[in-house]
Amino acid sequence: MRKKIGKAIRALDLQLGKLDRARVKLAQKDKRYYNKVVKALTAHKRKKAIVYANEMAEVRKALKTINQTKLAIEHISLRLNTVRDIGDIVTTIAPATSILRATRGNLADVLPRAEEEFDTVSDILGSVLVEAGQMGGITINFSTANVEAEKILREAEAQVEREIRLPSVPSAVEREEIGF
Repeated sequence: MRKKIGKAIRALDLQLGKLDRARVKLAQKDKRYYNKVVKALTAHKRKKAIVYANEMAEVRKALKTINQTKLAIEHISLRLNTVRDIGDIVTTIAPATSILRATRGNLADVLPRAEEEFDTVSDILGSVLVEAGQMGGITINFSTANVEAEKILREAEAQVEREIRLPSVPSAVEREEIGF
């Protein structure tokens, strides 16, 4: 069972790397669009600025999804490391599996291939749960696991909201103050 948990941790770490690379690319794209918005406003091309601002909004939605997923996966990875080291398998893996299932759907639009890889990790964790239940005669309370998973997701969403405070498009008053 330790090998399967290790395999799940490695798969999650791989996904974290992919998410981080996607996050960096999107953050760069956001910066470029922001600069284009400012440049268009400076040139009094409001319609063009609106087009770029709309694209920025889409990029920021994708960034938010990636950041939420990344935080949730980091949390799962930490828990799995704890499980591997300590052994509280069922109470940790059941919520982790629920979190993976919940976040993979959100990520499908941003990184379509990641959804398939999350399914693989979820299957691995599911088989670990089955094995743990067979070995110890354990009954898994999925409602408790799902409550814990929801709590973790809410914490991750709140964290992302705090971290994603990216600069907004300058208002008309701000543009006048800086001479645009």
